[in-house]
Amino acid sequence: MELLQGLQQRVSTPRLTEPGPDARQLEQIFQAALRAPDHARLRPWRFLTISGEARHALGDVFARAALEDQPDLAPEAIARFKGLPLRAPLLVALVCKVKEHPKVPDIEQQLSVAAAAQNILNAAYALGLGAMWRTGAVNYHPATARGLGLAEDEQLLGFIYMGTPGGSAKKLEPLEAKDYVMAWEG
Repeated sequence: MELLQGLQQRVSTPRLTEPGPDARQLEQIFQAALRAPDHARLRPWRFLTISGEARHALGDVFARAALEDQPDLAPEAIARFKGLPLRAPLLVALVCKVKEHPKVPDIEQQLSVAAAAQNILNAAYALGLGAMWRTGAVNYHPATARGLGLAEDEQLLGFIYMGTPGGSAKKLEPLEAKDYVMAWEG
């Protein structure tokens, strides 16, 4: 696939099935992630891969986080939280480890991890995989960070769910660049 065409046609894929990416594909995907813009070469990213039974453990982490905020959560809601990580064969946790630097504020480091995430999505698409970046309240909950073993100076920025695209592909809605781009005249 030509790079520009892939960038223009990539879509998020919410329905993902087995198989997930193999070791060779993951190496290619993470090599793309590591080429993200990175002011001062701080490399503020860390990625956790979650597959197999670990997805069930992550579901338990999500449920515990939700129960911290809502102790009277209905059993059906708890089951929903436990099932969230089962929507794909592989999840990649996007972790930002902010480093003190006089010229690189926290936001730039978070944006660098976001750029790495976009490279992951684009690389997955180029390899014929489906992927979707997911967040939500449970994603940002301190109990989720604890459950993943994140350090105090690390922040979870989301999960990329990956697998084989299931169902029909999303129809691309036409977008016109002129609707979003304008010249600034000073």
